[in-house]
Amino acid sequence: MIEPASPLPPGTVGPDFELASTPSQKVSLSEFRGQPVILAFYPEDWSPVCSDQMALYQEVLPEFRKFNAELMGISVDGVWSHLAFAKDRNLHFPLLADFEPKGEVARAYRVYRANDGTSERALFVIDADGIVRWTYVSPVGVNPGADGILRALENLGTEDGK
Repeated sequence: MIEPASPLPPGTVGPDFELASTPSQKVSLSEFRGQPVILAFYPEDWSPVCSDQMALYQEVLPEFRKFNAELMGISVDGVWSHLAFAKDRNLHFPLLADFEPKGEVARAYRVYRANDGTSERALFVIDADGIVRWTYVSPVGVNPGADGILRALENLGTEDGK
């Protein structure tokens, strides 16, 4: 029996990382300090549910940006797969390659699926100070949608009096 994922809980500092977004560019979590960040871990490029999920986030991106939030998709696929997938699906947010060492960031966020060699379908909303404020792990075959992310972004201002 496979244990369910136990993602980093709200109130935890989001582990910093640096992952490739293109063959010549890397993105780190710390460079977005001062604004909310949405981390969308997904199992793999090209799968039907992942394709639908990322297409939905592209559609909802203007709503995320109203909160000054940066969206990043993360999977264990390589950067070339991400570039082709983003171009094919018309995605305009970074897809980060948690490729080598495989799943290192997914492991740090406690959402790596060792039996499959992929990550869970997991969402994290991290506040401007780098603290995880909301997490959700969806069944791998289910698109988690965007409502939870939007609610979490709306609630960011109420938690710390900003």
